[in-house]
Amino acid sequence: MSDPGSVRGPSVRGVPEGDNRERMICADCGYILYDNPKIVVGSVVRWGDRILLCRRAINPRRNFWTLPAGYLELNESTSVGAEREAWEEAQARILIDGLLAIYDIPRISQVQLIYRARLSEEVFAAGPESLEVALFGWDEIPWGELAFPSVHWALHHEREAQQSGDFTTRFAPPPDLVGARRE
Repeated sequence: MSDPGSVRGPSVRGVPEGDNRERMICADCGYILYDNPKIVVGSVVRWGDRILLCRRAINPRRNFWTLPAGYLELNESTSVGAEREAWEEAQARILIDGLLAIYDIPRISQVQLIYRARLSEEVFAAGPESLEVALFGWDEIPWGELAFPSVHWALHHEREAQQSGDFTTRFAPPPDLVGARRE
């Protein structure tokens, strides 16, 4: 049996045969590491005309407000992932109404799927990744303390959908309209 400390794994950069991109390859066995974008799932959660936001207890952007959202787990559907994230971050049970937006953010290798949702009842509390959780009316949202540009996009897209009655899926603004603040 070989020494477990001698296992190296993917440690060489190269273009595998039949591929067109550089990847990490194991020099010993030829294993190829396909490092793909992360999928983030979350939701704009409403209770009447108020929106649920979570103040982050973790980095990045600790102390800033965000939607209940996070990385999709293996073997999990995107809507179930959004429901799980609402529970983990806000101890909230939600009902998904539909897909609000798909945000491609290549610069950070993320694809975000944000749902429209509502609380099943007005019960919520801070989960382990949140310092606090609160419902905000539109004019009460702490706009200067939002964690990420995609939170701004989703809030505006949700308001636009509610006001217009057009619930078609939205997308991230073009890079030249995103502004100076980075995701």
